[in-house]
Amino acid sequence: MKAGPVLLAALLAMAPLPAFAQQPLPNLYDVTVVATWDTLNVRAAPDGKAPIVGKLASTAKGIELLDRDASGKWGLVNIGEGSGWVALRFLKPQTPVWKSDALPLSLQCTGTEPFWSLKTVEKGVVLGEPERDDRRLSLRKVMDRGIAGDPMRGIIAGDDTGRLTAVVQPMQCSDGMSDRAYGLAVTVILDGQDMPSRMLTGCCSIGR
Repeated sequence: MKAGPVLLAALLAMAPLPAFAQQPLPNLYDVTVVATWDTLNVRAAPDGKAPIVGKLASTAKGIELLDRDASGKWGLVNIGEGSGWVALRFLKPQTPVWKSDALPLSLQCTGTEPFWSLKTVEKGVVLGEPERDDRRLSLRKVMDRGIAGDPMRGIIAGDDTGRLTAVVQPMQCSDGMSDRAYGLAVTVILDGQDMPSRMLTGCCSIGR
């Protein structure tokens, strides 16, 4: 059990340092300065002439901004089972969800082959796997790199019979099943008396 923090520190040290400009991503935004009767267009490319692939209500909140284009004027968001680009002048940031040594309560991770899920709850995480009951694990340690707003997190959670060690890092990620975009990738290592040792990989989100 003592190897967990050492392994986690090594994974954090090997991960690349992302170059953050403006507010680090992903983060949550609200639609703004759009008339109540109007909608915000989501386009196939960061261009006002690109085809419209969806619309956001003028009152939409908690939109996960995943990436920015080179100009800094357009942002990538998810809409339905796909993703597209919105003009950033119509979005305003919420209070950043990334707090020091903590996990956003909206964090949800999933993976395939095999299917699994991980979501944060108060003081813990819930691991879901097919043909197994959801398993709630208490948070033992959440680590960041001391960079303000940096989404990268190291996680150690467990119970009396097993342990979960994970690293969440900002990286473009695909679930392999949809056209949705993800701004976080995760590696999970499970081990313990009642938790067969294995490694899982997947993508995470903090909003819709």
